[in-house]
Amino acid sequence: MVENANLAALGEAVLAAMPEGRIVIERGAELVLTLPREGLLAGMQRLRDQFGFEQLMDLCGTDWPNRPLRFEVVYNLLSLSQNRRIRVVVATDAATPIPSIAGIWPCATWYEREAWDMYGVVFEGQTDLRRLLTDYGFEGHPLRKDFPLTGHVEVRYDEERKQVVYEPVQLQQDWRNFDFMSPWESMTTLPGDEKVHLNRIEGGKA
Repeated sequence: MVENANLAALGEAVLAAMPEGRIVIERGAELVLTLPREGLLAGMQRLRDQFGFEQLMDLCGTDWPNRPLRFEVVYNLLSLSQNRRIRVVVATDAATPIPSIAGIWPCATWYEREAWDMYGVVFEGQTDLRRLLTDYGFEGHPLRKDFPLTGHVEVRYDEERKQVVYEPVQLQQDWRNFDFMSPWESMTTLPGDEKVHLNRIEGGKA
């Protein structure tokens, strides 16, 4: 209860400093601050300098295709001096960039590159926005919900050409026929139940 009271007090102090935000405590122990895009830089500066959140531990993206602001960028901050954590969430659409926080935490450059690579979220002011986890010629952003599971191209080593080649994905028709039925529904005996049927037969004869 004391910990929850401390979180609530911290949340009230943060909200007083950033009235444009919204504070909730999730799962009874996780402080979450939602900020608008235009308030992100000032808010992050206050969280570091005024509230002692010295470290950016993580930055990641989430995709909600049915929302007008489709993407959320999630920042996890840590205060070593006060043993506290806070999560900051900022929403945007596919066309509007989010301010880069690399000027506050330089390590954000790697995280922002990853979020752009995976989701296509653009970070305004980030001077090194290159792909990080995919190849330089990769098409699209693979963690978007509408990205095809097969991708657009496949990579293989061509023995004749002695080099790596990129080719459009080609699937055999057998792999495209899905009946959407659970494999268990077509089975009369589940794996491991064979002895049960044998015992019933033997018991009936007895």
